[in-house]
Amino acid sequence: MIKLFRFLKPYIIPIFVVVVLIFFQSISELYLPTLMADIVNIGIINNDINYIIKTGGRMLLVTIGGVICAVLSGYLSAQVSIGFGKILRSKLFNHITNFSLSEFDKFGTPSLVTRNTNDITQIQTVTFIILRMMFMAPITCTGGIIMAISKDKELAWVIVVVIPILVTVIMIIALRAFPLFRSIQVKIDKINLILRERLTGIRVIRAFNREENEKKRFENANLDLTNTTIMVNRLMAFAMPSIMLIMSLTSVSIIWFGSIRIEHGSTNIGNMMAFLQYAMQIMFALLMATLMFIMIPRAQASAERINEVFAVNSKILDPVVKKKTGIKKGYIEFRNVTFRYLGAEEAAIKDITFSASPGEVTAIIGSTGSGKSTLINLIPRFYDVESGNIEVDGVDIRDIGLNDLRSKVGFVPQKALLFTGTISENIKFGKNNATEEQVHHAADIAQVSEFILSMKEGYKSMISQGGTNLSGGQKQRISIARALVCKPEIYIFDDCFSALDFKTDAKLRLCLKKEISESTVIIVSQRVATIMDADRIIILDEGKIVGIGKHKDLYENNKVYQEIVFSQLSKEEVK
Repeated sequence: MIKLFRFLKPYIIPIFVVVVLIFFQSISELYLPTLMADIVNIGIINNDINYIIKTGGRMLLVTIGGVICAVLSGYLSAQVSIGFGKILRSKLFNHITNFSLSEFDKFGTPSLVTRNTNDITQIQTVTFIILRMMFMAPITCTGGIIMAISKDKELAWVIVVVIPILVTVIMIIALRAFPLFRSIQVKIDKINLILRERLTGIRVIRAFNREENEKKRFENANLDLTNTTIMVNRLMAFAMPSIMLIMSLTSVSIIWFGSIRIEHGSTNIGNMMAFLQYAMQIMFALLMATLMFIMIPRAQASAERINEVFAVNSKILDPVVKKKTGIKKGYIEFRNVTFRYLGAEEAAIKDITFSASPGEVTAIIGSTGSGKSTLINLIPRFYDVESGNIEVDGVDIRDIGLNDLRSKVGFVPQKALLFTGTISENIKFGKNNATEEQVHHAADIAQVSEFILSMKEGYKSMISQGGTNLSGGQKQRISIARALVCKPEIYIFDDCFSALDFKTDAKLRLCLKKEISESTVIIVSQRVATIMDADRIIILDEGKIVGIGKHKDLYENNKVYQEIVFSQLSKEEVK
């Protein structure tokens, strides 16, 4: 957790002010029992009304000063803790956004969401408690011991006996609570995972009538979290009565032995009352320390989880020396490329070699799991190759700046993803400074303008979260328009035509042919009809290229391609 405190640098001055205010607050609280003892010993015994009024006024001023310090320190502590949470959340989010897909695969989306929300909230809360109590507790405890001894050295043995007992109870509770708090955070991750899957997959769950199974799955995870939380609460339930019992016994002991000393004339009532007040201040200081020890283990568990994210840096970084691309714009070449996912035994693609040039359409086809999407994800460096190299415009992509490389690529993913906002904003996502004319033109090419104009607000119509108010084909066409509007050198269409009907598919490809005639086009498709006119068809099977050529040649000579064709088209349609 200490590692994260480096983000508190902007708040050094407010923290210093908080420490000063807490110091004066603690001094004022320590001074009050002494004034009270003076009133009892001098004012009341001697019946000196003037002294009582004068000392009482001093007590009132000290109390007001203490209240002002307490309010200001509380306000500044809240400002610091909230600001710290804001900075930490921003730093963590920015760090996560720089991850490659490999790092996302390692942690998982639900866990990253929990770390950036619940875990940071835990740290933010404990930061406030630390600022309010960590400085006050030692000052109050140390000052209380000194003042108590100054009032009655003989009674100090009560405090000497009590403090080790109290500290032992606190340590036992803290040591047992820490692993449970860490376990709670992991189980919150699991709850988030199940909730996310349940909510995003609600249609599939209902379609297969699996509501009861999903309810049981959630209930089991929820019960597991509940049981662990109950165990922690039992520890806390044991802590407070134990501490209060110790404090009560301490009070009884002081009054008992103090009364004996008063009877023998060794001390007076005022000093005994002050000693009792100081003992309670010491006990409350240790109680504050207990609260810190209760909160810190959970915050420490959260801090470790956040540090785990900060400790992982993206393996895909900008090169130290960025190379400028060559004269050829949009030229792509794969040379003996092999890639495997993290922890996988087998490579997803092996020894891939081919090239694609501007003005050409290169199609990739193959069975499910053959490595089609994996192959095209390597072009914008979502992942880095294991061996071999990929060149764009004659330069290895690992020597090109990530922004420069990805600005050359217009990527349409297999699963259309739209963001909450207007249709126009979603299309402009590909190019922020696109004009309305460019947006409308991209929509026309993507065969989506007619649908947009039929909506009440046209291009200003809102898209709900995840695009749930649109059909699959509508979402896909908008995502195609998003890629078209930026006019890149390279277009990558990852099986994005599968959600379209054949008529719309044919119209869209016809318009695309004119629009992107000077760019390099790579199409991944399951439909043979979509890629029959491609300049080059690459057939993948179990991660390997088993054929490259035009449709006619492959149809006549390649068995794998023949199987794919016959599974979709009749002999008449092929011809």
